[in-house]
Amino acid sequence: MRRFLWLPILLLAGCATTPVEVQRPAQPDAPFTFNGRVAFKHGEQRESAGVRWVHSPAEDEILFLAPLGQTVARIHRDANAVTLDASGQHHAAQDMETLMQQELGWQLPLSGLRYWVTGLPAPDGQSSIERDANGQMSVLRQQGWEIHYTRYAAVAPDALPLRLRLTRDDMEVLLLIDDWEAQ
Repeated sequence: MRRFLWLPILLLAGCATTPVEVQRPAQPDAPFTFNGRVAFKHGEQRESAGVRWVHSPAEDEILFLAPLGQTVARIHRDANAVTLDASGQHHAAQDMETLMQQELGWQLPLSGLRYWVTGLPAPDGQSSIERDANGQMSVLRQQGWEIHYTRYAAVAPDALPLRLRLTRDDMEVLLLIDDWEAQ
């Protein structure tokens, strides 16, 4: 009977996982996927949603999700165009910023954001960077935006960010990343 008392403990130990330190991809525009939450504030307008972003150098797919996980909007970028599908309507433009301006009345810097979410400045344009004591980026200023990095997946200079706050004029975006898949 005593030898069976150890069985549940051994089974539970076999289920334990070691935490994985998520590190920034080696290449600046490497593929990644993340799931999280996003909140937008523009003047008096406030919106929030779940978000799933699948990125590769050739294309992006960004899904905005309702609280129960239903897709409420989908942004897709490929070499030909950028499309936004929401509320049964389909919209297209040549780049993400133009599409956001057309449909929402404000620009979200999605072409820069694909770098910023990995803790890197976008390669096109000047930037100003502040780092914390661990060598991690704490503030990035680029393209008229100020990006504050307030939480990382690990305490290492190449760890991926988990919490970003972007501000520009009267626009504020809070991005909380729950899980990363970086390649």
